[in-house]
Amino acid sequence: MSAAAVTVISGDDDVLIAEALRARVKELLGDADPTLANEELTEADYKVDGGTFEIARLVDAAQTPPFLTDIRVVTGRHLARFTKADQVAPLVAYLEAPLGSTRLVLVWEKGVNPKQDRLGAMPKSLKAALEAVGGVVIDTAVPRGKAASGWLEKRLKESTVSLDRSAVSVIVETLGEDRSKVVGLLTTLESAFEAGTSVSADDLGPFLIEKGAVPPWELSDAIAEGNIPKALDKLHRMLGADRHPLQLMATLHGTYGKLLRLDGAGAHDEKTAAKLLGMKGSTFPAKKLVKQLRSMGSDRVATSIELLADADLALRGAVAWPDDLIMEVLVARLARLAR
Repeated sequence: MSAAAVTVISGDDDVLIAEALRARVKELLGDADPTLANEELTEADYKVDGGTFEIARLVDAAQTPPFLTDIRVVTGRHLARFTKADQVAPLVAYLEAPLGSTRLVLVWEKGVNPKQDRLGAMPKSLKAALEAVGGVVIDTAVPRGKAASGWLEKRLKESTVSLDRSAVSVIVETLGEDRSKVVGLLTTLESAFEAGTSVSADDLGPFLIEKGAVPPWELSDAIAEGNIPKALDKLHRMLGADRHPLQLMATLHGTYGKLLRLDGAGAHDEKTAAKLLGMKGSTFPAKKLVKQLRSMGSDRVATSIELLADADLALRGAVAWPDDLIMEVLVARLARLAR
């Protein structure tokens, strides 16, 4: 069996999965007529009486010989429905003697009806079978940490339009953590501008999407800087990304709880602080906390804890304010204390 005969595409972002799937199917089809040589199955095709799912339909499609073409590309979507060995046993058996004319694409993604909250692990038996046939594995997940920024920069550089520094800066700031939205943005830009066109920040106005979410530490950092407008902007972006106010409260409680522990223990350097807080790896987070503690002092840390307690009660019904307003007032007050 050739390596091209089976492909596994995995990930938890619908946009990136769809992009990878389109490109792979197009590559596998080559000159074949897609109306004859292409078949895609979704979880709706696997559903049987009683609302359960069975993988047999996909196996049947993979075993079907081509008609008027040399090959068939068969795609199985939403396969994370099948996380148990017995559920994938028919597919594992097929992979022991696959049909030579079938190019099988397996998409390990969450189901949508009913929606799956998490992406389950692939059964070991299926992993072993896929390794045995030497298939192509495409992981669409955006890397974490610093690698995520590198991933985005690479995508921007690969665009057919030439994005200058101002444009790149605006795009990075706008997308935030929602980096996969760069796919749609670049597609639109490449449709609007000829290849090689230089695009600046001023050109992006009509194309920019709503600002994406930001990681929790950006909110904490903006508050620590005492920058109220910046902190409120970060807050709104997080709330707009369906972060519940109580989730944000937990983040802020964590930050100020650490400041209170450091203040009470008299930790004044990053190494001591990191050890006290049980932090492993980089001491940079501890360094930021020590700097913030020095800037604020004990009294303002204590006042911040009181503000957090009042806001927590308000969110639970003690005050008849909208949740967003409660959070805005809290963030503004915390940022003012940090000045």
